[in-house]
Amino acid sequence: MVHLATGDLLRAAASDETELGREAKRHMDAGELVPDHVVIGMIDRRLSEGASDAFLLDGFPRSVPQAEALDQMLDRLAAPLDVVIAIEVGRDELIARLLGRGRSDDTPETVENRLRVYVDQTEPLFDYYRERSLLRAVDGERGIDEVYGSVRAAVPHA
Repeated sequence: MVHLATGDLLRAAASDETELGREAKRHMDAGELVPDHVVIGMIDRRLSEGASDAFLLDGFPRSVPQAEALDQMLDRLAAPLDVVIAIEVGRDELIARLLGRGRSDDTPETVENRLRVYVDQTEPLFDYYRERSLLRAVDGERGIDEVYGSVRAAVPHA
């Protein structure tokens, strides 16, 4: 199974200092979502490469428009979406984890903004995928091995 982490893809583009990478970095540094056209284009390109029949999208989609674009990509590729996993972590724990990563863009201000963006743009995805009977919740406050086990159990063919 191929693991496509949008954060890794975006940070790689930012370090390449391309125009696309600079645009992505500007939004990431401010704690904002990178514009849909940038992220959707990157994911579409990777999925179209056909590296694997099985893949895990990590950090995508992050908004309903991105989910709708993903639906179109998967329809075109005749690749059904099996499951969407929401790893649930309480606000205080999430803030502590983000501030403890040691990344230069993890300041208290950007973390707070990321949480606002999450509530406004990402949380609506829960209803979007719940209505399609695809959403599975995993308790993310347990140990890494336990969370991994729960995610693996929720993923068909893993």
